[in-house]
Amino acid sequence: MFDTKFAIILRDDLAPWRALNVTAFLASGIVGQAPEIIGEPYRDRAGHLYNALSVQPAIVLAADAATMAAIHRRTLERGVRTSLYIEEMFSTGHDAANRAVFAEHAPEDARVVGIGMRTDRKLVDKLTRGARMHP
Repeated sequence: MFDTKFAIILRDDLAPWRALNVTAFLASGIVGQAPEIIGEPYRDRAGHLYNALSVQPAIVLAADAATMAAIHRRTLERGVRTSLYIEEMFSTGHDAANRAVFAEHAPEDARVVGIGMRTDRKLVDKLTRGARMHP
């Protein structure tokens, strides 16, 4: 059992390919913030080496736009550092452009499509209130 919870929350109206893409981006942000989450490399019986994976499972939740905004607000109020993906980032093609479009928005006008977090288990449950398991 873990003291923390690794959660990805996605806006429930995303196309499946976008939901998967945003999930990958958000998870990479969590790993960047908490590299200790990565375990040891995998090796199969034949001796082939594979990349290490997260030692902690992630839960993927879905929420409507209003709930996403509320979750975002709660994380800011509690000082929880998150990975955040906003709708406008879909129109860019690289990291620098993503950061530029992200910087144009304040929390109250950001159209959040994904939030990733890893913090205390009970706190994640409070912050994600209103979200449900992703279908």
